[in-house]
Amino acid sequence: MVIISNGLAGLWALGAHKWPALRTRALWWFTLFAELTIFVQVGLGVGLVAGQHYHAKQFHMFYGFVAIIAVGLIYSYRQSEWARERIYLLYGGGGLFLMGLGIRAMLVGKR
Repeated sequence: MVIISNGLAGLWALGAHKWPALRTRALWWFTLFAELTIFVQVGLGVGLVAGQHYHAKQFHMFYGFVAIIAVGLIYSYRQSEWARERIYLLYGGGGLFLMGLGIRAMLVGKR
């Protein structure tokens, strides 16, 4: 869910940068949903490790926490002067970056 939703949100935002017809309120709601899936997945992972004594690989957990930090950085950077003019590029690239972190975490977790 994290990988697909953030990838779609990123592509939608990049498309919105090029085509104004895609600049709808639904884009921001979908982006919010996609980013919240990261928090849900990391929370479930923390619950497994802490409550069920599940052993996860260190880099798998690292990528989850980096994704949470990235969401915070993307959100905080939107107020900068550069991002005001390029908000769709920021969230487009950010969504694809989060998708990449999810893919990497999945691949590291399978080893």
